[in-house]
Amino acid sequence: MSRVSLTKRPRAVVLLSGGLDSATCLAIARQEGFETFGISFSYGQRHAGELRAAGRVAAALGARTHRVVPVGLGALARSALTDSLDVPKHARVEELGDEIPLTYVPARNTVFLSLALAWAETLGTGDIFIGVNARDYSGYPDCRPEFIAAYQRMANLAIKAAVEGTWPVRIHTPLIALSKAEIIRRGLELGVDYSLTHSCYDPGPGEVACGCCDACLLRLRGFAELGVPDPIPYQTL
Repeated sequence: MSRVSLTKRPRAVVLLSGGLDSATCLAIARQEGFETFGISFSYGQRHAGELRAAGRVAAALGARTHRVVPVGLGALARSALTDSLDVPKHARVEELGDEIPLTYVPARNTVFLSLALAWAETLGTGDIFIGVNARDYSGYPDCRPEFIAAYQRMANLAIKAAVEGTWPVRIHTPLIALSKAEIIRRGLELGVDYSLTHSCYDPGPGEVACGCCDACLLRLRGFAELGVPDPIPYQTL
């Protein structure tokens, strides 16, 4: 009787926002052989559609489980994503400026990575995937390579498993240097269904994307540069 050797897959925690970047990141983690555990955050954001999208993406891409963790950032950090401030809108992507926009949520990725780190150590892994991007992005400081490198150094000083040499913390950022078009191309190669995702900062009724916020404009440009239609509906198109 033949015996089948079963190799246990390494585990990875993947941060899921419900957008196309995190969906692609999850697909890459799966393609690299990880058993994936999705984590999203209910942090006081004005629109819960992104959490529903994160659940759809996690299910479609075979995450072992998907957790939504409540975090009270909205009570502490003022942002157009958590407060009554108007979300900036533009007619063209070229109008996006270099300044950090009102949609920046103070310390968001620092908090999110810390909670992901706690879960990762509990799961017996130091591998964390996050879909940050420092090329086609809104200029958030916690999406830059410098931030990720500094956080990884800190994390390896912070948890028992790393300090005792059981395993190191590795923050995987496979999208950080890619354009939005390159991210979409990679996702399509891996079978990502982008109709399941949600990127808009200020959706209308039925969670239809506005087409004018930073996230919508960057997403639309990525699909246009690739010559592929965006599969989600927009209010202004």
